[in-house]
Amino acid sequence: MREIVHIQAGQCGNQIGAKFWEVISDEHGIDPTGTYHGDSDLQLDRISVYYNEATGGKYVPRAILVDLEPGTMDSVRSGPFGQIFRPDNFVFGQSGAGNNWAKGHYTEGAELVDSVLDVVRKEAESCDCLQGFQLTHSLGGGTGSGMGTLLISKIREEYPDRIMNTFSVVPSPKVSDTVVEPYNATLSVHQLVENTDETYCIDNEALYDIFTFIGNSTAIQELFKRISEQFTAMFRRKAFLHWYTGEGMDEMEFTEAESNMNDLVSEYQQYQDATAEEEEDFGEEAEEEA
Repeated sequence: MREIVHIQAGQCGNQIGAKFWEVISDEHGIDPTGTYHGDSDLQLDRISVYYNEATGGKYVPRAILVDLEPGTMDSVRSGPFGQIFRPDNFVFGQSGAGNNWAKGHYTEGAELVDSVLDVVRKEAESCDCLQGFQLTHSLGGGTGSGMGTLLISKIREEYPDRIMNTFSVVPSPKVSDTVVEPYNATLSVHQLVENTDETYCIDNEALYDIFTFIGNSTAIQELFKRISEQFTAMFRRKAFLHWYTGEGMDEMEFTEAESNMNDLVSEYQQYQDATAEEEEDFGEEAEEEA
């Protein structure tokens, strides 16, 4: 069976992850204790993609829960499906990342990342034929963005031939938590472009209306463009930069991330222009035939 290891990082990642396991457990007929109560053999057909079968016929999610503070872990544990997870797979710190990407990527997160990788290895070794990894996180905070991208790069080093898939919540100024979201998001996108096979961007603004993926089309460039403009406006004034350089980050990394984001926007623009030209050609051909 082609197994998938699920990782959820930070407050947003863990909240989305907890809901993911509620929904998928319901689909497979698994109750909050991990016991199967389904009514169709089809529910057990592919169950080992996401679950390990434990003793006593219990099914345990192949999930790793990560955060730099214990609060989110406590709320997941006390949630409807909190008891279904392996207790050893909760990996958390005490200090938090304070919405600072550099803390998640270089200092606090770097101290915890080896403990997370130990759990990742243990889960990967228990698979017959590991298909890949999926990560739920946000790009606007400190843990999901900073430590999440650190984890991705470390896992990529150890498992270069496995699929790396992320579900990334992109920040929005209308429902903003923190002033430095454009920094955190741009630095994260810089890493995601390098180290993932697939990234599904979820617009945080759309979550407030209806849970919506941004269509995997050229329209996504508007969202990247918005973040890029906010990033540039702040970076030009060196606003809040000391929060990041104080954690050991180099200013050059900001410049590289900005350049990478601009390249991404340009690339999507090229695809959009090409699509528009194809539509024009198609329209002209149709007129000629008529």
